[in-house]
Amino acid sequence: MNLNRLTERIWIFPFEEDRDRPNLSYIRGDRWSIAVDAGHSAAHTAAFYRALEDAGLPLPALTVLTHWHWDHTFGMHAVHGLSLANARTDAYLRDFRERVNREGTAFFLALHESIRREYADGRPVIVTPADMVFTGEMRLDSGGCPVRILQADAPHTDDSTLIHAVNEKVLFLGDAAGGVFPTWEKDRGLCKKLAETVAATHAEICLESHWTPQTMRETLDDLLSDEG
Repeated sequence: MNLNRLTERIWIFPFEEDRDRPNLSYIRGDRWSIAVDAGHSAAHTAAFYRALEDAGLPLPALTVLTHWHWDHTFGMHAVHGLSLANARTDAYLRDFRERVNREGTAFFLALHESIRREYADGRPVIVTPADMVFTGEMRLDSGGCPVRILQADAPHTDDSTLIHAVNEKVLFLGDAAGGVFPTWEKDRGLCKKLAETVAATHAEICLESHWTPQTMRETLDDLLSDEG
């Protein structure tokens, strides 16, 4: 699978439905680069890195997590450079690692067929915490490419992080706009809060993890129609 170039500084390694692999995104700075999410497993991360290398792009120095769910984080032990998560995401990962250590992986593999496909042939399940943790908001500049990283109230999880590539006018939402696993129900109040946060960024392109890029207007319409 090849990278798709979204803007001058942003590339996307596309999502895959069969193994529930989300988009893995890449933001290139002049000095160092940022990845959005770590992947479903080490194999997913490795496929992303092969695509980067084929495109002549340096591996990311920092991987930022959008939330704790396995398809976004369980490749974290295989990332290049450091990882960053909000404090709540990191706490969830530590709790899940303790449960795996205590109970084994059968309960995890039983959650969904896509997980069993990702971890076929006895692929190990490895859960690691983040290297760095933040609360609230951070601003980074990897060289000519300012990035704002912020926690947000959202219907999918209570640990959502949005990543805003400011000059590129691109907002990475992770799964924030989705419903709660596994029922996919959405809280209308949280949809409205997320819409307000999204609108305040003034981004032009919004990228959800399991979908293609949308305009800001399309994203807001989706959220507010859910809000009712």
